[in-house]
Amino acid sequence: MARKIVVTGGKGGVGKTTVCANLGIALAHRSKRVLLMDLDIGLNNLDVAMQVEDKVVYDLVDIVENRCRPSQALIQDVEEPTLYVMPSCHLAKRQISVDQVKKVVSRSEDNFDFVLIDCPAGIDSGFRRAVACADEAIVVVTPHLASVRDADKTVSELVGNTVVNVVVNRVRGDLVAGGEMLSPFEVFSLLGQNALGVLPENDDVNCNIRRQSEAFAILADNLLTGKCRLYDCESQYKGVFGRLRRKLKRNV
Repeated sequence: MARKIVVTGGKGGVGKTTVCANLGIALAHRSKRVLLMDLDIGLNNLDVAMQVEDKVVYDLVDIVENRCRPSQALIQDVEEPTLYVMPSCHLAKRQISVDQVKKVVSRSEDNFDFVLIDCPAGIDSGFRRAVACADEAIVVVTPHLASVRDADKTVSELVGNTVVNVVVNRVRGDLVAGGEMLSPFEVFSLLGQNALGVLPENDDVNCNIRRQSEAFAILADNLLTGKCRLYDCESQYKGVFGRLRRKLKRNV
């Protein structure tokens, strides 16, 4: 039976879809069978992030409305053969219920080691529908007070039977080292949940989902092993040479 994990964060724009996609790729690279499931109905873009939007024939709503089987809606990744995407739709004519989505997950999960669910922003009905299908949650947060506050609200909705892990995304080591940005450890402390990973601000990853980084490799290993090794975003910006790098980075 698969580990069912919802990737959420409350606030939009924190990188939930990017984290979901890159983590799925990293797990598949470790020979795990992974399903990326888009539950952001209406504003879905997981298929775009995974560069399979032109291959979509059926989607989640087609499965729910019995126009296809779950296996017919799956899109196999070109580079990672154990990675599949289940796309959502841009417009649903009727509300999709929690029970309907749960049935789709239960019909699919036996074929996978991980089901990663891309959650819509906010904590409304779409959020609750996605969370109800998972046993674990990855809360994605950026090191900004507004994001931390929204993540804290999300955590309060999750605490219960859901295992909650936190990933701090888009960390700029130069700003953290200079005291101009919250450190990942401050964010973990404020949220009071399990620390799963730290991801640096990285234009290459944001622009090219296929360009895997050491930080995502560490994140995937932590998820598999239960360990808590965190990517160090700051060390290169400390000391005499680090201060020079900070100044240079500001001028780029």
